[in-house]
Amino acid sequence: MIKNLSIPKKLYLGFTIMILIIIIITAIGIYKVTIIDETLNKIVEVNSVKQRVAINFRGSVHDRAIAIRDLVLSGNSSDKLFVDSLADIKRLGEFYEESEKSMEALFKKGVEIDSKEKELLNKIKSIESQTLPSISEIIRLKENTQDTQAKKILLDEVRGNITIWLKLINEFIDYEEMKNQMEIPKARQIASSFSFTMITILFISLFIGALISFIISRQLIKSVFKVQDGLQNFFDFLNKKTKTSSIIDLDTKDEFGKMAATINLNIDYIEKSIKKDEEFVKDIARFAKDIGSGNLSSKIEKETNTDSLLELKNILTKMQFELEQTIASSIPKLLEVLEKFKDEDFTSRFPKANSKVSQAINELGEVISKLLNNSFNVGKTLEESSDVLINNVNELNISSSEAASSLEQTSAALEKIIMSVKSNSNNVSKMTNYANEVDISAKDGQKLAQNTSLAMGEIEMQVNTINEAIGIIDQIAFQTNILSLNAAVEAATAGEAGKGFAVVAQEVRNLANRSAEAAKEIKLIVEQATSKASYGKSIGDKMIEGYNQLLGNIDKTMNTINSIEEASKEQEYSVAQINDAIVLLEKQAQKNLLIAGQTKDIAVKTDSIAKEIVLDLGNKKF
Repeated sequence: MIKNLSIPKKLYLGFTIMILIIIIITAIGIYKVTIIDETLNKIVEVNSVKQRVAINFRGSVHDRAIAIRDLVLSGNSSDKLFVDSLADIKRLGEFYEESEKSMEALFKKGVEIDSKEKELLNKIKSIESQTLPSISEIIRLKENTQDTQAKKILLDEVRGNITIWLKLINEFIDYEEMKNQMEIPKARQIASSFSFTMITILFISLFIGALISFIISRQLIKSVFKVQDGLQNFFDFLNKKTKTSSIIDLDTKDEFGKMAATINLNIDYIEKSIKKDEEFVKDIARFAKDIGSGNLSSKIEKETNTDSLLELKNILTKMQFELEQTIASSIPKLLEVLEKFKDEDFTSRFPKANSKVSQAINELGEVISKLLNNSFNVGKTLEESSDVLINNVNELNISSSEAASSLEQTSAALEKIIMSVKSNSNNVSKMTNYANEVDISAKDGQKLAQNTSLAMGEIEMQVNTINEAIGIIDQIAFQTNILSLNAAVEAATAGEAGKGFAVVAQEVRNLANRSAEAAKEIKLIVEQATSKASYGKSIGDKMIEGYNQLLGNIDKTMNTINSIEEASKEQEYSVAQINDAIVLLEKQAQKNLLIAGQTKDIAVKTDSIAKEIVLDLGNKKF
């Protein structure tokens, strides 16, 4: 059945079976994952949310108990501990109310809510309603400075109620944790069975897919090998390895079977065409041999059906006709004329020249004869002119040598002038460098003076800051002295029990007195430092003014030196231009002298060549 299917149908069949297997695996996976998702949703989105809200309850109640304790222990309603504790109680109460609203919203939805949870929540609300009024009463009593009553309510009522409240909340949290622990094994069992099921289905699917792939690929490979063997036999025939070709033995009805039938028809046709072309090629070889031996009238006798060989036949036939009409009827006669041309006899001609090449060779002999005749006349004229040229070149050599000698003397004198100007320019450049160094040193001194003045100003500011600090120390010593006095009064009031404290108070007073004296001494030293810093700043300002005047004088000196330097450079540039012109003229004179010598050599060579041309042409026939 599969054997008679086409290749696309075979591939579609295998692909369809694999798609069905994938759909089945996907459906089973979705079903199992849905169950696991519902279980995890129950754990994460329901029980854990209720557990987190209950944990918020516990945190609020616990922290409020601490805040109530601190409020009761505070001094009065204006005490910082009382204010902070009261603010914490209100903040934690609001946080508890928000968490309570979240819990009520979950219970209103009715999702996964059992009777035990409702019972625990009702108990939590009951103890809450009993505890909150007591807390409000404690706050009211503390605000009215009734500390004893507030402490009594805290110990007798609130402490026990908060303990019960926290116990109920912890019981609720533990119950939610127990529910989660019960759901987790269910999810694990489902996941474990899901893995086993998926692995089993996967192995079955792989086996079915591999079996289908093996059957389809086995048939396709078998067909491919048969086509390959048939084509290999045909290629062996084309490459002359075998004398005959064989057809492809394949009887399937798929694309390979159709392709094999088409290939068999072409093999038979090509085999017949190749044998016919072989006979044609042999005739072409015979024709080429005749043309090579000089028989330009030879013809091609065999026929062929191959377009390229037919085109070759037409080209060779046309070539034979063109050779006969273009070159000559007798190639040996043509070679005989060319041999005489090689022996410098240009008077020989091809008889009865009807072809293009024979006519061209005759015309070539005429042209060469004319050229040789003209060259002979030119050589005579060139021989006469070269004698006149040699005489003129000798006179040019003499005048060029005299001009070059004069220019060398002038150039030597200018070189001495340039050396003198360059020496002056270098001295001025050195003066400029010295002036620049002085200017840089003066600017550095100016910057140092400015930095000194700034440093003195900063020292003065720091000293002022120390003065302020000494004033603060003085005030602290004064306040410490007052405190020691108060302590001594309190110690005297306490009688015998305050004697030790009176000794401490006396030591504190002595310490305050010593601090005040030290502050006065430091203040005196700082005032002297301030005076010195002010004096140093004034000296630095005077140094800055002196450096400014020095920099002005240095700028004027540098401007004068720069003017001298520019004038020296202009003189050097002008003399250098004159020297360059002299050098250029000297080079030109030397060049003219060289050219005159070269021209003389050329004239001598030209004279020799002209005489050789005349002598050579006299030995040729034209």
